[in-house]
Amino acid sequence: MTDRLAALPASLTAFGAGQLPLSALTQQWREAARAHEPALPPRYLEVLERVLSQLESAALFTEESCSFSQGDMVAALGDWLARARAL
Repeated sequence: MTDRLAALPASLTAFGAGQLPLSALTQQWREAARAHEPALPPRYLEVLERVLSQLESAALFTEESCSFSQGDMVAALGDWLARARAL
């Protein structure tokens, strides 16, 4: 499981630096989760999908008009990753 998940922190860094578009970030995370679907509990996959969907939604709005910030969603991805890697 850690092989595919190991690449995800770099994607967060690249996204934060503006070097990776949101569509590529979400695609990488979804592919990594699907690749390890048998190893990750279903709840982890549900939470990841919710966070990715919120991140995509947040990108459609300005910070002022969105109920959650892109920064918060990126932090949530980092938290999700730490928990998934601890399994």
